[in-house]
Amino acid sequence: MNYKLELRTPDSQPKLIFHTITFDAFKVNIVERYGGAKPILCDVLFRVRTLDDKIINRKDGHVKIRIKDEELETYLRLIKVFKSYDYKNRLISRRDAEQDFVHFFLRMVIMNYEMN
Repeated sequence: MNYKLELRTPDSQPKLIFHTITFDAFKVNIVERYGGAKPILCDVLFRVRTLDDKIINRKDGHVKIRIKDEELETYLRLIKVFKSYDYKNRLISRRDAEQDFVHFFLRMVIMNYEMN
């Protein structure tokens, strides 16, 4: 499946950061919320939309998913790679790092959404 990964989209702010993964049939919008004087990650939410920006409901009828517990730890580990020296200087495979991030969200989408 083809995808396009946009980290920190143009409308991001210091305390609200947006990422987007666009697939052939849908896209995943990821929102990181930071709080406090020294910004600390408070919350990570994501939702799935069609390519024409219509929101897709989860299996239980809700829209957003809050990433928490073990998934949050995995998310933090994956997002940390993009800020690392090794990633920025191409000492590790950028493609592998991006694929790990995308596969994490694809797994979350498959678990929580019914895609037609």
